[in-house]
Amino acid sequence: MGLALQKPADEPGKAWPAICIGLFVSFGGVLFGYDTGTISGILAMPYWIQEFKTGDNEGITPAQDSLIVSILSAGTFFGALFAAPAADLLGRKIGLIASAGIVFNLGVILQTAATAQPMFIAGRFFAGLGVGLISAMVPLYQSETAPKWIRGAVVGAYQWAITIGLFLAAIVNYTTGDRMDSGSYRIPIAVQFAWSIIICVGLLFLPETPRFLIKQDKHEKAALALAKLRRLPPDHEALVAELSEIQANHAYEMSLSKTTYLDCVKGTVGKRLLTGCLLQGLQQLTGVNFIFYYGTQYFTNAGFESGGFTIQVITNCVNVVSTVPGLYLVEKMGRRNLLLMGAIGMAVCQYIVAITGTVAGVENLAAQRAAISFVCIYIFFFASSWGPVAWVVTGEMFPLQVRAKCLSLTTATNWLLNWAIAYATPYMVNAEYANLQSKVFFLWGSFCFICIAFVWAMIYETKGLSLEEVDELFGVCSKAWESKKFRPQVRFRDVEDVREGEGRKLSLVEAKEAVQRKRSVTHIEEEPGKVE
Repeated sequence: MGLALQKPADEPGKAWPAICIGLFVSFGGVLFGYDTGTISGILAMPYWIQEFKTGDNEGITPAQDSLIVSILSAGTFFGALFAAPAADLLGRKIGLIASAGIVFNLGVILQTAATAQPMFIAGRFFAGLGVGLISAMVPLYQSETAPKWIRGAVVGAYQWAITIGLFLAAIVNYTTGDRMDSGSYRIPIAVQFAWSIIICVGLLFLPETPRFLIKQDKHEKAALALAKLRRLPPDHEALVAELSEIQANHAYEMSLSKTTYLDCVKGTVGKRLLTGCLLQGLQQLTGVNFIFYYGTQYFTNAGFESGGFTIQVITNCVNVVSTVPGLYLVEKMGRRNLLLMGAIGMAVCQYIVAITGTVAGVENLAAQRAAISFVCIYIFFFASSWGPVAWVVTGEMFPLQVRAKCLSLTTATNWLLNWAIAYATPYMVNAEYANLQSKVFFLWGSFCFICIAFVWAMIYETKGLSLEEVDELFGVCSKAWESKKFRPQVRFRDVEDVREGEGRKLSLVEAKEAVQRKRSVTHIEEEPGKVE
C-alpha cells in the first residue's frame, strides 16, 4: 500500500481541484481558532484589565472572567443550531459567506469599539454566533465535495486551520500584550477582519456542493458543480454515474420519511447522532480548551518561570505542528485506531501533569518543566487525533436529507460543553473557590479514559467509503467493532430498482437482500449460455 496517500487508479478525473477547494474552505477554522485564542491573552493584558474592571475591584473578578470567556461559546451554541436552516435554505456556500461576512464581523466591530464590559460581551456573543455557524458549515461543505479516498485529511484540515488561528492569536497577543493603550486589545481583535475578508472573497469563486444542489432538484447545476470539482465534462460516464448514485441515495432517504428534526433521532440516524454528540462532547472534556482559554492566566498565576504568554506561544506551536501527522494518519490508521491512540496518550499525559503538580508543587522548577513538557505531549496526542478526527467523523456519518441538521446538533454539543468548561473553570481552579489548581488535570484525564471505551464501543470505521456507502455501513452493521470488516455490496441505484419492483418501502437491509437475490437469479440465468 505504501506510505503515500495516492489517488486510486480506477477513480476518473482530477482530485486536486476538490482537495484545493476543501483546503481553502478550511480557512474558516482560522476565524474559529483566532477568536477562541485571542481572549486568553486579552484577559491577562494589564491595560485591558485596568480599562474593563468595574467598581472598586482590583481586577476582573472570577464571575466576570467566566462570563466574558464563556459568552462566546454561548453564541457559538446558538450559531451551530441555526447552521442547519441556514445551510439548507441559503446553501452551504452562501451560508458561509453570510456567517463570516455579516454575523461574525458585527461581533468584531462591537469588540473593537468597546471601552466597557457590556459592549465587549455583546461583541463576543455575536462573534460566537458567526463562529458557530461557520464551525458547522465548513465540515459540511468539505465532506460533500472531497474525494472519498482523502476526505478525512481534507475535513481534518479544518482543525489544522483552527490551530493556526490559535497560534496567530498567541503571536499577536504576545506582540501587543505589554502596550499600555487600547491598541493592546484592539489590534488583536481588529485583525479578524482580514480573516473574514479572505474567506468571503474566496468563496465567491467556489462552486456549491453537488449534494446540496441534488437536494434542491437542480440536477444540471449539480452536474456542472461536480464537473468543476472532478475536472470532467458534465456528460462523462463516471460523473453521470456518481451523480446518479447521489440522486438514488437521496430518493431512497426521502421515500422513507419527510425531513424533520424528528428524523434525526429515528433508527440508525439516532444512533449516529448520539455517537456524534458524544464524540464532540468528549473532545471538549479532554480539557484542551482549559489550556487555550485559561492557559496564559493559569501558568502566570501559578508562578511558572517561563511566563504565561511564552508558554502559550509554545503550546500553540506544538498544536499547529502536531495536527499535520493527524491529517496523514486519519487515512492510514483509520478513524477508530487514531482516536484510540489519541485517547490513551492524552489520559497518560493528563495524569502525569496532575500527579507532578500535586505532589511536587508548581513552585518546583523541575516540576514546572515536567508539567510543561507533558502538556505539550498531551497537545500532540490531541492535535493529531481527537482534534481533527472529531470533525471528520461527524462530517461524514449522516444521510444527506438530515446531514445539515445532525451536523448542527453535534457541533452545538461541542459548543455547549465548550461553554460549560469555559464558565466553570475559574470556579474550579481559583483559590477562593474549589482551588483545584493542578488537580483539575485528574478530571480531564478521567474523561480521556472514558474516551477509550467510547471509541471501542461506538465509533464506526468509515475510511475509504463514499458518503452513500457510509449509509449502507450503518444500515447493515450493528456493532462498531465489526465495522472494519465491512465492504460495500450494493448501489442505491440497484436499491431503487428493487424497491420499484417490490412496490413497497424497504429497509436498507431488506433492499440489500433483494438486490443480492436479483443478482443471483441473473447469474443463474446467464450461466447456461456460457461457452466453455
